[in-house]
Order: sequence, then C-alpha cells, then structure tokens
Amino acid sequence: MEKNNKKVSQEDANKVAEKMYDPTDYKKSDQLSQGTAITHEQSSDAYTEGSIDGKIDSVDDNGQLTSKKGEDIPRKGF
Repeated sequence: MEKNNKKVSQEDANKVAEKMYDPTDYKKSDQLSQGTAITHEQSSDAYTEGSIDGKIDSVDDNGQLTSKKGEDIPRKGF
C-alpha cells in the first residue's frame, strides 16, 4: 500500500476540527458530512447496545432491568 504524504492545509484541518454532527449530514454528499454521519451512526449503535457480548438484557414495562443474563442476538445472514 502506498503512503499518501500529502500535506493538509490549515484551512482543511480547521474544517474537520470544527465539524459537529448535524442530522442533515445523512443527506449531504461531501466527504466530511458523510464521514460525520457514519461515525455518528457507529457511536450511536455502540452506545445503544452498551456491550460487545451481543446480548439483550430483559427489562420490565418501566424499563427497569429484570435480568442481567441477556438473550443472545441472532447472528443469521440476510
């Protein structure tokens, strides 16, 4: 794989550093917005799931945890 040693301008670096997620990023076509949307999706999924073991904990009608054993998430293909 060839390394890309292209220098990034300070202006481009500032755009990335100042970029914050916006729900409209999913509809935009520029690389920065698309990257932000994908990163938001990944972090949202990880936060929502809460663990890497792939198990869903049981909760009651009020959202209170009833069991920490968890149910395995089916890993079937589409």
